[in-house]
Amino acid sequence: MRRHSFDYMLLVLTMILVLFGIIMVFSASFYYAENSANTDYDGYFYFWRQVSGAGIGLAIMIALIFFDYNKLKKLRFWLLGIGFVLMILVFIPGVGQEINGSKRWLDLRFMTMQPVEVLKISVIVFMAAGISINKDKMKQFKYGILPYAILLFLCAVLLILQPNFSAIVTLAALIFIMILVGGASIWQFGIVGIAGLGAGYIAMIATDYRMSRIFAYLDPWKYAAKESYQLVQSLYSIGSGGIFGRGLGNSRQKFLYLPYGESDFIFAIIVEELGYVGGIVLIAAFGLLIWRGVRIAIRASSAFGTMLATGITALIAIQVFINIGVVVGLVPPTGVALPFISAGRTSLIIFMASIGILLNISRQSKDDGKRDNSERKLKLMKKSQGRSSN
Repeated sequence: MRRHSFDYMLLVLTMILVLFGIIMVFSASFYYAENSANTDYDGYFYFWRQVSGAGIGLAIMIALIFFDYNKLKKLRFWLLGIGFVLMILVFIPGVGQEINGSKRWLDLRFMTMQPVEVLKISVIVFMAAGISINKDKMKQFKYGILPYAILLFLCAVLLILQPNFSAIVTLAALIFIMILVGGASIWQFGIVGIAGLGAGYIAMIATDYRMSRIFAYLDPWKYAAKESYQLVQSLYSIGSGGIFGRGLGNSRQKFLYLPYGESDFIFAIIVEELGYVGGIVLIAAFGLLIWRGVRIAIRASSAFGTMLATGITALIAIQVFINIGVVVGLVPPTGVALPFISAGRTSLIIFMASIGILLNISRQSKDDGKRDNSERKLKLMKKSQGRSSN
């Protein structure tokens, strides 16, 4: 193993997505921000907030490219502790900020933040370290399943209290993927997975508003006036975009018809303005970015690097799937940001920081390709020498 230059394709893809996200956030949010009842807003409110998030994220990403990711292994308990402390702070009056009945934000005076975004990356680091340390014991329940089931339970309790069911789904999918890739017993994984689905089902039917979302998802047109209003408006937005779209900045649904068009439903605005072609190109860009992440995970120089890259890549893939799935009606409505694109400073900063870690892992990757070529050349030389001696 030796240090390489980092994965330039991953870096370029990330910057393209971030810049594209800034443009689309401005396009999707200007009219809403300009007409907001909040006197602190103007038409550029979300634009400048996204730009500032990109600036902070870029600085952290560059720093993490040159920060040895192996040092994160020793910091795993501190990082997880910080994640949980931030999650608890949302319930403290004056610190936590409640919006639309949910306590998901912290008011840091100079900015607001969503602690769950910090929790996601801290869970990835903690699990990557634990799995790499116990990689030969992952088939045993107490090493491969139990600690991470407890971790998911603790996260779920805090998230239910907020409430934030979509984050529970995201973390559950993330933890299950990392456990599976880490080498846990398949039958143990299956049993815990079934139990997890059962618990999720109970949590879903325990509240009326979640059940109403399911009914609206199954028959959106029946509940178009209320429960599925957002989904129906999203489908109108996508349908009106056609193949090539109305043109950048020409969306009609962003004129207060589609709620959260700058954040959770920004993909609908993208397709309306840039058409199916624009949507497919964006999905392809995410697919390429995810492939680079998988490649980095495979070529990582250590088990910790492999699991760390796996977790980061899985998180991006999960959120892309859920976000786009919700927007097009394939997944029940839930609030998950589209990585690098949706308005949201905390999410953007954390995802850019995660890319910095991926790039650092790529710098320390195994030189598999060159080694394989050298081995082939050596074998060919030995064969040719053997033939000549004969």
